[in-house]
Amino acid sequence: WGKPITGFGDEGANILIVGLAPAAHGGTRTGRVFTGDKSSEFLYQSLYKAKIANQPKSEHINDGLKINNAYITTALRCVPPNDKPKKKELENCNNFFNQEINLLKNCKIIVALGKIAFDTCFDFYKINYNMKKKFLFKHGKKYNLPDGKILLGCYHPSPRNVNTGRINLQKMTKLFLNAKKFT
Repeated sequence: WGKPITGFGDEGANILIVGLAPAAHGGTRTGRVFTGDKSSEFLYQSLYKAKIANQPKSEHINDGLKINNAYITTALRCVPPNDKPKKKELENCNNFFNQEINLLKNCKIIVALGKIAFDTCFDFYKINYNMKKKFLFKHGKKYNLPDGKILLGCYHPSPRNVNTGRINLQKMTKLFLNAKKFT
């Protein structure tokens, strides 16, 4: 528990999925991002329906989960207090996030799960590509990036978003099916 986590998946992937941080009782406990919590239950059902994951669950690090043509990571490596990261925390983890993006040479589309992940991706491009344009987070909205990739906004698969109906299995699966079209 409490150790920082890294991303996982296909290092030759065309799709990069970026979340906020490991959940206190999910990735932090299991050692794998989006594993063993309510957000992961919803996310992997969607990824399975979109034929990106080989199974609809992610319960523990040795559960046989494989993701196809996708790599999943987070903006932060550790759980932020009250799930609200401070700017300094994001800056501290920025180097790790930047390294992962730069290692994924075949990446064509980045799916940002939630506004903080979206802003982290945008900041990467603003800093590394001197991008002046501002992108506004919106579910399903795609933006062309200066290196030819696409940034796609997506509501976070949190229980709050699912329980309030902001996102549902059909909308989330449709977003991932659309993301696959750009690969």
